[in-house]
Amino acid sequence: MAERISRKVRFRMNRHDMRVSRIENGKLKRKERARRHLRLKSLLSQGSLPYTPTVMSWLSAELDKPSTQITAEDVQAFLAKA
Repeated sequence: MAERISRKVRFRMNRHDMRVSRIENGKLKRKERARRHLRLKSLLSQGSLPYTPTVMSWLSAELDKPSTQITAEDVQAFLAKA
């Protein structure tokens, strides 16, 4: 019969595994955010309002403004700034 690992040890091992995952995945996520930023910014410069929901959601987060309140002037100011 296999010995059972105590709950405390399991939790400690799990916490360590999650910490390692967070560090490794964090690097990948930062790179993906940078790629996404460039990709969506290029879509902004190519098109005009109304954009796709993906672009509007991202732009809303960047401008810290609800997507229904974003105007063409906001987009132009964002593109000039970024």
